[in-house]
Amino acid sequence: MKRVNKAIGIVCVLCMASGIFGQDVVEAIVAVVNDDIITLSEYRQEYQSRLRILRSQLQGEELSQQEGIMKKNLMESMITDILLLQEARKLGLNVSEQVKMTLENIKKENNLTTDEQLRRALAQQGLTYEDFVKQMEQNMLKQNLIFSEVGRKIVIDDSEIVSYYKSHQEDFIEPVEYTLKMIYIAQEGKSQEEIESKKQQIDQKIQAKEDFGQIASEFSEGPEKDSQGDLGSFKEGELQKDLEQAIENLEVGSVTPWLNTQGAWYRLKLVEKKERRLREFQEARKDIENELFKEKQDEELEKYMTGIRAKSYIKILMADPPLD
Repeated sequence: MKRVNKAIGIVCVLCMASGIFGQDVVEAIVAVVNDDIITLSEYRQEYQSRLRILRSQLQGEELSQQEGIMKKNLMESMITDILLLQEARKLGLNVSEQVKMTLENIKKENNLTTDEQLRRALAQQGLTYEDFVKQMEQNMLKQNLIFSEVGRKIVIDDSEIVSYYKSHQEDFIEPVEYTLKMIYIAQEGKSQEEIESKKQQIDQKIQAKEDFGQIASEFSEGPEKDSQGDLGSFKEGELQKDLEQAIENLEVGSVTPWLNTQGAWYRLKLVEKKERRLREFQEARKDIENELFKEKQDEELEKYMTGIRAKSYIKILMADPPLD
């Protein structure tokens, strides 16, 4: 956000917005937050950035709903971000080394050796190196401030953790999990006689108790062919409904009859089955601590921001800025 002198700058901003200087406004101002301003172009840029993230995660009606919520809260969210950054500056927080280390880790994880290679990789995603680093620095400043002023003061007692576990046990139930192998035959491009002939060859080998993985390597037509039919593990509700119904009462080591769905034939082998169970307290403890910490931090952060806002100058000049 652009900086202006507090004594003179705010007056200039308001004058520009009302046309007192008699000149065309080059950049509209949508809000003033102490010494900082939010311009219309910044507001639009932030909206598009957040919208891209939503579109990468959601679609359809859910996307429309979340976009509406995001747009409704965008102004307040941007103001909160500015206030947090202003407080971080007052406290003299410095994250330059943290940013440097993170950039080095990013390059290492992506097999990049120079900043220039990182620049090109970011450009392919529509990002500039400077904006990427600036956003990272601002996020780290906000996170460090929140931890310093709010997070480090939070204490969670053992009694709270035990109480939460007892009252939220439905959250710690692990669903049934199936580990499967598969043989797959596509129907497309084959006559019925060809399909039946291949199915019979497979059935004969299964009945002869030949290794299912070897049979899959020889006959299966999907990508699992190269992994001896390994399909992986699936929790209850993750599999296609008709496939899950075919294996839910199957004994470990058994094979389903032929299943016809979505233009293909399948035979599935149940390699392993983990029954539905309640996670032990010690297994769930860390997740509970994280959840309780988040709840308390959100509550304390709201109080902290209320105090910051009370002593700040905030002027919204456009309550609903145009997005195009």
